[in-house]
Amino acid sequence: MSDALSLGDDAVQFIDDPLDRMPSASVDPWRILIVDDDADVHEATMLILRDLVIEGRPLCFFHAYSAQEAYVILERTPDLAVILLDVIMESDDAGLQLVRRIRDELGDHSVRIVLRTGQPGYAPEIETIRAYDINDYRTKSELTRIRLFTSLTAAIRSYWQIRQIELNRRGLELIVEASTGLNRLRALQQFAEGVVIQVCALLNIAPEGLICASSSSPFADESPLVIAAAGRYRETIHRPLQGLPEAPVRDALRRCLLSRRHTFDHGICLYFNVSETRGMAAYLDIAREPDPLDRKLLEVFCANVSVGFENVLLHSQLFDLAYHDQLLRLPNRNRFIQLIEERGAEPDMTLALLDLDDFAAIALALDHRFGDLVLQAVAARLAQTLGPRVILARVAGDAFGLLGPQDDLNPDRLEQVFAAPLMVQGETLRIAATSSLIRLNGSPVRGGELLKDASIALKQGKRFGRGKASYFSDALSKAAHARMRMLTDLRAAFSAERLSLVFQPQIDLVSGRPVGAEALLRWQSDDGHWIPPDQFIPLAEQSGLIVPLGEWVLRTACQQLHRLTELGYAGFRMAINVSHAQFREPGFVPMLERVLADCQVAAAQVELELTESIAMEQIDAITAKLADIRRLGVAIAIDDFGTGYSSLNVLRQLRIDRLKIDRSFIEELERSNPTGSIAQIILALGHQCSLGMIAEGVENEAQHRSLREMGCQEAQGFLFARPMPIEQLEVWMAAAIA
Repeated sequence: MSDALSLGDDAVQFIDDPLDRMPSASVDPWRILIVDDDADVHEATMLILRDLVIEGRPLCFFHAYSAQEAYVILERTPDLAVILLDVIMESDDAGLQLVRRIRDELGDHSVRIVLRTGQPGYAPEIETIRAYDINDYRTKSELTRIRLFTSLTAAIRSYWQIRQIELNRRGLELIVEASTGLNRLRALQQFAEGVVIQVCALLNIAPEGLICASSSSPFADESPLVIAAAGRYRETIHRPLQGLPEAPVRDALRRCLLSRRHTFDHGICLYFNVSETRGMAAYLDIAREPDPLDRKLLEVFCANVSVGFENVLLHSQLFDLAYHDQLLRLPNRNRFIQLIEERGAEPDMTLALLDLDDFAAIALALDHRFGDLVLQAVAARLAQTLGPRVILARVAGDAFGLLGPQDDLNPDRLEQVFAAPLMVQGETLRIAATSSLIRLNGSPVRGGELLKDASIALKQGKRFGRGKASYFSDALSKAAHARMRMLTDLRAAFSAERLSLVFQPQIDLVSGRPVGAEALLRWQSDDGHWIPPDQFIPLAEQSGLIVPLGEWVLRTACQQLHRLTELGYAGFRMAINVSHAQFREPGFVPMLERVLADCQVAAAQVELELTESIAMEQIDAITAKLADIRRLGVAIAIDDFGTGYSSLNVLRQLRIDRLKIDRSFIEELERSNPTGSIAQIILALGHQCSLGMIAEGVENEAQHRSLREMGCQEAQGFLFARPMPIEQLEVWMAAAIA
């Protein structure tokens, strides 16, 4: 008996010795719930725990005589620390089921549970501890006074540690949320509030404090600014430090920032060494001075949090880079799209896209730095002319986005912007701009889609009315969407192998015999409609589809050429059109060589037809690529000659083999005297350059006769044969040669 009393005395001494950093004097008691269907157990437990103080705080008891009654108390009573729970009550497992409901239904994972049972053999202790989130499991006979004291103290300490972790988690959640914030001040404020909560949880005090930033970036004010506050200091948020009403708080923060270290007189003032500023300071209103262990913890905490502050400021800088133009300090395209969606639904709003005319020429003629100054002057003029109600953004190199009320943003106001010249570094500049406007109808909008519509109108404006401001029309939108649908259908047709080639024979005008054929691409839609090449080829070029499509045309035409050769048509020439975009591809020549080898055709039987626009490219690069093609043995023809800008000198440099006279000049032969016609001039030019000549679009005998008399060697057109599938060409060839 004396040993038991001795053990009990030791236990009481141990219980009354408070843990470090636990509350030393608080009137808030630990809330204990006793759950047992035996009233005597309640009385005995109260007697054993009477007047007990654990970690400096008394105990407050709640009583339940069934699991259901306990559940109701748990729903209504916050901050219960420990439950002394009987296992067997209204059912054999009522206590165990209550544990599950507490954890799963109430979501309470902090309250500690000590299971007590009067039937030790009913539920195995090891299995129960493994299966249920409980703090202890004892038979009632085991829970003597000493053991109950010990078990309850351990449970309370565990509860307190879990609560501290939860408080820390709340602070961390705010910090994580701040890291994803988009608004710089708001994100920084959230982070700072999280820091206050964490520090207060670390010191076990109520959240009371404020944080100041120095006058360096990212803040423009010379005085440090309060960026976060809690408790009675909350009204000081965004005030300058010198405006704080309490002199001790103001002086403590000033000393902390100036000395760049923590201070612990007149409250705790923590210093955070944050780059991009001269530091931040957090004031905590606490009467007691922290012990050495608390100081060490605070130093580690502040070092880690300083890195967090820097991350938040870095996020602010990244936000600025992502959503603001660094030259003009205006919203960029990304931010402008957001602003359209935020403000576009307001009544009577207009969206405009403005592009400077010939700005690239200005920057190229002078220098890029001067070009930047021009953009800054234009932005200033736009803001000055259109007024503060119009949002201004830079959405591309020399393109501006505008959003504002229709009274402030309309064609007349936009044209006023450039009515007077700009002064840039003493230079007087006349600037013109093309603008497109869209009237918004007050409905929710999608910023990206609206910008696309404005871009369509702007491109049309650049083509037909440079220097003007015009409204976007539904017809432009429908035409753009039609082109997109056509491109989608073209991709599908190409993938499904629904494109085909037809072949138009080319005739020697002297002998009348076929010497070759031109391969022409055809596309028949699912509904049987033939789509003209001049509609879908430009789309293929713009989208990049022309590269695989062009290789397919080249390979298919060479395969048919191989078939014709095997049928005995030796020396038959296959003319194949090559898109300008396809020709520019770096891998074009290797691809051509690979196709010739795969299809087993003689390079001399292949002639590539290029448009005259290649002469507008860098002549050296084009000449080198053409030389590579000629080294393979492939001939080169210029298609639609006379419609471009080639000169005699350029033709000589390109070293081509044949000129193809455009059909428009062949039609002209019927309307005027062939002598002195453009067709005759082109033929003379070709003869002077020793080039082969072929005319396209020959439809009647008069054209045929005129071309032959002028010395044109070859021709193709409806007069001789229409384009036809390969099977028909074989039949036609057999008849023509026979």
